[in-house]
Amino acid sequence: MSVPFQTAGVATTLPEPYLLFLGDITEPGYAKTAFGLRDWAPHKCVGEYACAEDAVTTGLARMTPLQAKAHGARAMVIGVANSGGVIPEAWLPALVEALDAGLDLIAGMHTRLAQIPDLAETARRLGRRLIDVRRPPPDIPIATGRKRPGRRLLTVGTDCALGKKYTALAITRGFAERGLDVDFRATGQTGIMIAGGGIAIDAVVADFAAGAAETLSPDADPAHWDVIEGQGSLCHPAYAGVSLALLHGSQPDVIVVCHDAARDTILGHPGFPLPTVEEVIRLSLELGRRTNPTIRCGGVTINTSALAPSEAEDLLAAQAAKLDLPVADPMRAGLRFERLLDSCLA
Repeated sequence: MSVPFQTAGVATTLPEPYLLFLGDITEPGYAKTAFGLRDWAPHKCVGEYACAEDAVTTGLARMTPLQAKAHGARAMVIGVANSGGVIPEAWLPALVEALDAGLDLIAGMHTRLAQIPDLAETARRLGRRLIDVRRPPPDIPIATGRKRPGRRLLTVGTDCALGKKYTALAITRGFAERGLDVDFRATGQTGIMIAGGGIAIDAVVADFAAGAAETLSPDADPAHWDVIEGQGSLCHPAYAGVSLALLHGSQPDVIVVCHDAARDTILGHPGFPLPTVEEVIRLSLELGRRTNPTIRCGGVTINTSALAPSEAEDLLAAQAAKLDLPVADPMRAGLRFERLLDSCLA
């Protein structure tokens, strides 16, 4: 579904299925890797493991690494993406336990597994693999800004971890069900683990990030669609840079703006209010015209998981009327989502 995942320039096949490691994380927003794998690649997940009783749960069976190995697991995935992408020292006993149980380790953190002496030594001694998917391929070019054949859709958001990946995957599935030639292009660690390929854009040196986005969605048949997973937010106080590079390098013909109905402030930055959907539409189109003058907004998706069905429907209807655009929750599907697909393809 995506470009090959590479480690140090060598194509890598991830060992599946996975045991999902949740560490001691209690904020669901930071466990997006585990939830993404559960929701979009359930056949790759055998259970979950945490090192704290009050850690967030995916609802999968809790099991030790040894039990997971007995159930067929081949690797333990660090299923969280905390602020800064660090691997705390408190997690190390659990990670070593997984290696001892016969599992490889897969991570999408900024901290590299092999840079941790205890893990590197244990993996070497036992012959286990330490796989970091947040490692971009070598020799990424600087972006050219050249308009490429093929059609592209990019999900953009009012914040991090609120539905850009889910929306991109749902749209990819919706396009495929309509018989279109389409690829999901993963730009983050979870998407790479789901799709089996991609480039973690936020791990690319800043000068080459837009070039990575161009590489991720190369020249294609004019009827082909690349649905590109968005990252961060143009309004984020820390991560706006990666969002802008992805917007310029992707050159999307269509954007879909993603929002969370239950969120008022930026995740992890409570002093910053969430921007409005209207603000993100305006800003995305204004900046996106730099590399694609015909960029347009195909619609809006809203994460309504915290609402009852009737409340969600009322909210989606009100926002559609307010914005004069199709508005849907991709996980609820239905007619509203079909209208969003129609608009994207118009």
